[in-house]
Amino acid sequence: MVLDLYARRVVGWAMSSSPDADLVVKALDHAWEQRGQPEKVMFHSDQGSQYASRKFRQRLWRYRMTQSMSRRGNCWDNAPMERLFRSLKSEWIPALGYRNLPEAKRDVGGYLMDYYNRQRPHAFNGGISPVAAEENLKILSGIS
Repeated sequence: MVLDLYARRVVGWAMSSSPDADLVVKALDHAWEQRGQPEKVMFHSDQGSQYASRKFRQRLWRYRMTQSMSRRGNCWDNAPMERLFRSLKSEWIPALGYRNLPEAKRDVGGYLMDYYNRQRPHAFNGGISPVAAEENLKILSGIS
């Protein structure tokens, strides 16, 4: 998952049976497209091998993104992402899991892109959803 830290909005995600470089590249590609192919963006992650892979670093370079990684053992940098995973697991994932990967993708995608982004109130955003928080910023900034 890729989380925009301004309003804690999920802007990209992917799911696979393998937590490898292909998976994080797919999530990054999704985020990059969703956000209108921005440049000069910082991408922060932990030190997982997927994020240190040549394939992922090359994709960041192509998108003109700066990579930032937490120091080993510094979990506070990733607290917003850990909180998102906790919400997903405790609020949404069925106790018995899913029958198959396509079912999981449909259900988790609905949670992330609809419920979590558009409906779920977030304490960080003063009790409003990430989408509403971004819309408020646009109104305040005069951005159309």
